[in-house]
Amino acid sequence: MYFAALLARTEDGWEASDTELDDVETLSDLADLAREASPDEDTVLVLIEQEDAWFGVVRVDGEDDPRIYVSDAAAAARSSYGEILLTDELLGREPADDAAADLDALDLDGTEDGEPEDDADDGEEDGGSAEAVPHGPVGDTGILDDLGVSEKELLSLSEDALTEIAEALGASETLETVR
Repeated sequence: MYFAALLARTEDGWEASDTELDDVETLSDLADLAREASPDEDTVLVLIEQEDAWFGVVRVDGEDDPRIYVSDAAAAARSSYGEILLTDELLGREPADDAAADLDALDLDGTEDGEPEDDADDGEEDGGSAEAVPHGPVGDTGILDDLGVSEKELLSLSEDALTEIAEALGASETLETVR
């Protein structure tokens, strides 16, 4: 069971909205969704959890790049919503080189169309090891420091993490209205 909500900081405090992530395919889509929740470019937190498995926080401050924290990368990697958050940068991987991928798609490697490549199997094995995701937390552990949740507190959260975060922000009643 998943739960996702947006918490937008306004002049009057925090405003919560339940959010549907079905149309969100990338981190960029998620950041755009968060920015739409705050026309004044205030801080917006996207809170996502899968019961008893993992939770994630994405912080969007205006047009800045989103900051991400995921409590258990390996568990999140098994989730379609978690995969959105687990970017190459967050996992310490080299980003995929789109130009090289485009050239590979054009068969400019010297093989004829339909001719099997000798190293095709090797690439799959390498890809499998590159896809390894660490167990435990990844991302920006200081994501909520200035909002009242220290790095140490964030790392110690578990089952009721989103509720505890909302309490620290003074937004627990607001979050409960969309839960």
